[in-house]
Amino acid sequence: MGACYAHSSSSSLILVAAIAFFCLSSVNSENPYRFFTWKVTYGDIYPLGVKQQGILINGQFPGPTIDAVTNDNLIISVYNYLREPFLISWNGIQNRKNSWQDGVEGTNCPIPPGKNYTYVIQLKDQIGSFFYFPSLQMQKAAGGFGAIRTWNRPEIPLPFHPPAQDYTILAGDWYKRGHHKLANNLCRGHSLPFPDGLVINGRGWNGMTFTVHQGKTYRFRISNVGLTTSINFRIQGHKMKLVEVEGSHTIQNTYSFLDIHLGQTYSVLVTADQPPKDYYIVVSTRFTRRVLTTTAILHYSNSNGALSTSPPPGPTLDIASSLYQATTIRWNLTASGPRPNPQGSYHYGLVKPKRTIVLENSAHFINGKQRYAVNGVSYVAPDTPLKLADYFSIPGVFSVGSIPTYPSRGTNHAYLQTSVIGASFHDFVEIVFQNREKSVQSWHLDGHSFFVVGLGSGRWTPQSRAHYNLKDAVCRCTTQVYPRSWTAIYVALDNVGMWNLRSENWGRQYLGQQLYVRVYTPFKSLRDELAIPKNALLCGRARGRHIIRPL
Repeated sequence: MGACYAHSSSSSLILVAAIAFFCLSSVNSENPYRFFTWKVTYGDIYPLGVKQQGILINGQFPGPTIDAVTNDNLIISVYNYLREPFLISWNGIQNRKNSWQDGVEGTNCPIPPGKNYTYVIQLKDQIGSFFYFPSLQMQKAAGGFGAIRTWNRPEIPLPFHPPAQDYTILAGDWYKRGHHKLANNLCRGHSLPFPDGLVINGRGWNGMTFTVHQGKTYRFRISNVGLTTSINFRIQGHKMKLVEVEGSHTIQNTYSFLDIHLGQTYSVLVTADQPPKDYYIVVSTRFTRRVLTTTAILHYSNSNGALSTSPPPGPTLDIASSLYQATTIRWNLTASGPRPNPQGSYHYGLVKPKRTIVLENSAHFINGKQRYAVNGVSYVAPDTPLKLADYFSIPGVFSVGSIPTYPSRGTNHAYLQTSVIGASFHDFVEIVFQNREKSVQSWHLDGHSFFVVGLGSGRWTPQSRAHYNLKDAVCRCTTQVYPRSWTAIYVALDNVGMWNLRSENWGRQYLGQQLYVRVYTPFKSLRDELAIPKNALLCGRARGRHIIRPL
């Protein structure tokens, strides 16, 4: 087994002995192991100056940053000291061959109060910036999220010089009311209200300071971990050079500001080349008539000047500038990927998609309550995780094809269903997200990255393909869809499992704007998918079943 890295707890040696029996059979024993022990508790937090009950990990809000090298094996033992079930999911981590560890309600049983579950995750062939978050109910509104930084191995050069320091910014909208009240409000048939404010790393106005030295260059990894709104990010008086998006190195364009939509992560390089004083780091809401703003401070170590009286304003409702910016974010075809070969060695534009799936979001009232739907189907979670039902062949939990792969025309009808799309292992698929509503949508696919080949206004048609970028479209896991517009992606479904495709607007996701993609192969081989973990939690109709693992 590879070298072991102790982390976070004096109980690491006990943890090593307890889980070694499945480490060898579950993950690549040639790569290092990193051990984490996380205690999930309630605690008092003050993100907007008001005392709230937050979800802490090891007493921290946000939670601890995970630092690891590509292909490392993470052994994360999560102890749930809350009074409610809990799950953590890994936004952008692909869990190759291992949807058992995805940490969403369709794949995993929740960790009961007072119990623990050990995630076994390999960061297989990934370098870049990601984050984790609690996936159940509205717990994301209480904290429990943190950054994941996956570093390159020495033999894989980065397409930029190492920065003087690497900073993480977890930003997004925030509510003063607790996550239980927000969930109850949704269950009564109401949409989420407008947020109360914005936070940066769990703090409000000027709550964070990032120190820089004159002439040095710094990396900022910025994630939108909010619930409802896109954000605009800018640093007063400074340019930002974009270098990475959710695990893909990009052409290094320079921006004065960046729109970061729900669930998205960007890495930028910032050089401290301005007169030495303090500058505002600004986050504001995008596409909202009422603009929320919060700030942090960029502090020059040799500062001789105070902050200006007010932060610089940003764009608000303008769609055109955001759309233009999105089209300029391109894949760096000459940069090395997680393996020591160029990112662009995979010529996605030369592969013809096997099928096209068009997914249209919509809002409805069903049984007198607000719901959200995809192709007229509003997702409802079954009593048993879909992945377990599939593994144990439990009937009546879901059926493949329970959602149409094209929206129906001329009807506003929607219905409740556990929606699952079936796909074959290694299918290369075109997915079009069609948005006929007035708000920006944000979509995420677990277990995969995809190529954002096209964005356009109005209704997508096959003729829209004439405007696709089939050369250097960025590869990522979360994409936006502008109002009354469409976004097209190409995705190679090369990861067997049950994968969540969801809205990153958490109220819409909670009320049905999600589905699952079952990537299936009839050949049961550890080459294609890892065995069910020995420590898998069993619930619902899977409770009491016997786990059979290969010898």
